[in-house]
Amino acid sequence: MLFRFSLYGFLKNQRYFEPFLILALLEKGLSFFAIGILIAFREIATNVLEIPSGSIADLLGRRRAMQVSFAAYLGSFLMFWQATEQRWLWPAMLLFAIGDAFRTGTHKAMIFAWLQAEGRSNDKTQVYGYTRSWSKLGSATSVVIGAALLFWLDSYAAVFLLSAVPVALNLINLSSYPSYLDGELRTGSRLRDVWQHSRAAMIEGISKPRLRALWIESMSFEGVFHAAKDYLQPLLATAAAVWFTTKSDLAGVDTGSWSDLQRSTLIIAPVYLCLHLMSAFASRRAHQLVAALGNNEQRAASLLWSTYTGVFSGLLIGEITHSMTVSIAAFVLLHALQNLWRPILLTRIDQLTNNQNSAVTLSIESQGRRLATVCFAPIFGLAIDSARASSPEAHGIYWPIAIVGIVVGLVMVCLRRRPSLPT
Repeated sequence: MLFRFSLYGFLKNQRYFEPFLILALLEKGLSFFAIGILIAFREIATNVLEIPSGSIADLLGRRRAMQVSFAAYLGSFLMFWQATEQRWLWPAMLLFAIGDAFRTGTHKAMIFAWLQAEGRSNDKTQVYGYTRSWSKLGSATSVVIGAALLFWLDSYAAVFLLSAVPVALNLINLSSYPSYLDGELRTGSRLRDVWQHSRAAMIEGISKPRLRALWIESMSFEGVFHAAKDYLQPLLATAAAVWFTTKSDLAGVDTGSWSDLQRSTLIIAPVYLCLHLMSAFASRRAHQLVAALGNNEQRAASLLWSTYTGVFSGLLIGEITHSMTVSIAAFVLLHALQNLWRPILLTRIDQLTNNQNSAVTLSIESQGRRLATVCFAPIFGLAIDSARASSPEAHGIYWPIAIVGIVVGLVMVCLRRRPSLPT
């Protein structure tokens, strides 16, 4: 099963458009604020569906929920491929949200159910970190393939179409999962059962101060990260434009006839490849960080919050000094940090959760993160549009992200030091 779980993650992240999504949307004429609104729409739609989808997974079968998820992804990628007008981006994002809603939390619950069946519940951080590392290796592979396709075809549309192929392969992989991973199904479950199951899981979470505290941490860390992470793409595109103005010849090849897309690809691809390889390494080593701190997830979380604040401080320095190298390094480190954080966070949540409610509880955690992203994404977009309008240069405009990250990090560091905070 470990091979199939890892294969799932590897195929899931074969999204050849992902390192270029913001650039593809900018090419369609969207502003950063409009992109922020579109992302917020996706997160809101996912939020609306997230808890019911988690309950459906717990009640009617986790494998079935995952199959619905990937069918929605398939439709989304095909619609992005065909979208020639901005209005078609909304239904494409809606299908993407359906895919996220039926997937998030469900596959993690299947992994944890398998570990319990195998008598390996104590290995949650290690096993989830291992499978997550394969997801990041899948992302690294997709960067190489996506960059090659973009450079060859000089078009964003084709990579959306080709991203549908691994989705179809993953549907086959999911169909091979054993039926016991569905959990204890209720025959004849109806909408009322879904609501009651969701309500019971929410009451369980609200009634536990320690679980509430973890949801707040998740919203703070993950909300800012997911709203900010893709701004690395236009930053790299700017770096490519600056670099190629001084390098018209590359290894004896005249780059003067290359398009901006092709030039950006040559910069984005190696950076994202390094980013995903670092993320894979971080995920696989998360359990070692916990072990080095005396098998104490709380101490590990405190260390990561301090590091989080430091990384955003580095981003602010890079933006103030107009050092794109420092800013790019800060974004890359932020991705690696999030992949240390995620396995540790989910282990802490699972330790406090009833196994039968695990899918919906993890979906609630993801919903909270998405709600925070809904708030941060338009704010970041509007702030960066304003900074870009008032700046004569195309870089040094991402300082609003850094300031928000520093403030959030400092608040969480201070809260975690209070004895009254449930940790």
